[in-house]
Amino acid sequence: MCGIVGYVGNKIAKDYLLDGLETLEYRGYDSAGIATLEGDTIRATKVVGRVEQLRKEEGQNPHVGSVGIGHTRWATHGGVVTKNAHPHHDMNEEFFVVHNGIIENYEEIKSFLLSKGYSFYSDTDTEVVPNLIAYHYSKTNNVTTAFQAALETLRGAYALTMITTHEPESLYVAKLSSPLAIGVADDELLVGSDALPIASRTQDVVFLEDGEMAVLNQEGYKILDIETKKSIERATEFIEIEEADGGLRGFDDFMSKEINEAPATVRSAMLGRLRVEEKLIKLGGLELVEEQLRYIDRIVVVACGTSYYAGLVGEYLLEEIAGIPVEVQQASEFRYRTEPLSRSTAVLVVSQSGETADTIAALKKLDGSGILTLGIVNAPGSTLARMTDAGVYCHAGPEKAVASTKAFVSQVTVFLLIALHLSKTYKDYEKIINELDTLPQLMEEVLKNSTDIKKLAEKYSDSKDFLYIGRRYSFPLALEGALKLKEISYIHAEGFAAGEMKHGPLALIDENFPTFAYALSSDINEKTISNMQEIKTRGGKIIAVVDDKNSNAAKLADDYILIPKVSEQLQPLIGALPAFLFAYYAAKKLGRDIDKPRNLAKSVTVE
Repeated sequence: MCGIVGYVGNKIAKDYLLDGLETLEYRGYDSAGIATLEGDTIRATKVVGRVEQLRKEEGQNPHVGSVGIGHTRWATHGGVVTKNAHPHHDMNEEFFVVHNGIIENYEEIKSFLLSKGYSFYSDTDTEVVPNLIAYHYSKTNNVTTAFQAALETLRGAYALTMITTHEPESLYVAKLSSPLAIGVADDELLVGSDALPIASRTQDVVFLEDGEMAVLNQEGYKILDIETKKSIERATEFIEIEEADGGLRGFDDFMSKEINEAPATVRSAMLGRLRVEEKLIKLGGLELVEEQLRYIDRIVVVACGTSYYAGLVGEYLLEEIAGIPVEVQQASEFRYRTEPLSRSTAVLVVSQSGETADTIAALKKLDGSGILTLGIVNAPGSTLARMTDAGVYCHAGPEKAVASTKAFVSQVTVFLLIALHLSKTYKDYEKIINELDTLPQLMEEVLKNSTDIKKLAEKYSDSKDFLYIGRRYSFPLALEGALKLKEISYIHAEGFAAGEMKHGPLALIDENFPTFAYALSSDINEKTISNMQEIKTRGGKIIAVVDDKNSNAAKLADDYILIPKVSEQLQPLIGALPAFLFAYYAAKKLGRDIDKPRNLAKSVTVE
């Protein structure tokens, strides 16, 4: 959700700004812009649309300055029009800012500035910031003091980067509840919403904390506490960024590429951790808290969206395999709940980006509690990775499509590894380890047979509504499958536990309301088949995901998708693929923008 870049150095700024914005496209956006210092003025180029269009527009009159800022906007205040795109400037065009977040008291600030004679051109909350800085500069004649004074007035969430004609060699940055990183390279300093855009030039990174600002110039960086004005010494960290294969490699879009990377993603998550010959799971990320984990008798999993559904799978795995009671909560609810948490409880946060605002806020709620915090995060160096006491990286590599697929399978894989790692007496321990070793090959079989799923998706793509059902390990799959369908095809879909059909959802069923049913082998599969029969009796069409083409579920369904048979604990990993492919091909048939679905952002960094 919004991407920020900044540059100060001895090279042309726009090269890093444009490349960096392309790296941040995964966050989702609707407009883009850059601004650079050109002599004694600042020049901005802004477009509605993609960074590719910004490149074309900028190329007609290239920016040549060596200090600049850039932004990809996901609209909150004000529509998707050029005047609302960032960077924004004060009325005299002396201060330019880019902003990720929301200024909650912008109306109050705007009213004050209007009374002082300041004018506005956009519908955004951001525009008050450069005008407020300009107001304080008119009183102090000092950029640093004016920047600090403006920041002290702002309420809400922000990552801010500013350039000004009054200090043409400097870049100003600040952070409150939105991520911001500074890259330190030879003769240049780089700013990014995360470390990904920075990684192309350096892996030496400084992360700003909430309530901090920094001044960057060719002499280096200086960090200040916004409230106390005191200097803060902070050395760089070396961040290993997992490089993505940036190209599509023959795929039409990143979502199809990432679905097809699922087997490799599972392999990567297990690499060095699954030791089949030793019948051992080694998780170095948990070794530092191994002693504390022995006294944990409850785990609370906190996450949002797809990560939340991965957490629901993790709940089943941890309870069955490790024997630890687990509760899964949505981060947006957990942060506002009042509940007793004991020191024998561990809180486990799950996030692909490591920058999810609600999950970060949920973790901050535990400050000073002494509760052990763990993380399952995909992005090294991200805020959540740095906030937690310990954790396990997913090693899925950057994921560019807004709808998450390979992150889901990597998170579930990590949950399975953690459950096995914490297990002491699980009866099928060795069997699961052996199956995990061969699972990627079975996942590849599903992908090779995607043509059949494509035909089904196209057949049902004109449906207005869809129901997804499953039991036990397949219940989270039903929720995740429904989410994927509505995310990228815009078909209304709901996921339910199959046993809940008689408690309400059955009222929806008719010949125009198809059901996507998980009916995989388990000791309760006959229960799912009974629920399918209830749907069939009421004229509902059924697509069943089965692992036995001769099963009663396959016979009952109007259409079925056959996948290889695995133990129930591994079904979420292989069973997710049919749902991903079905949603993908339905969206493709309907002509949707699959990688960047409307109204959505990849990394939700504001509440």
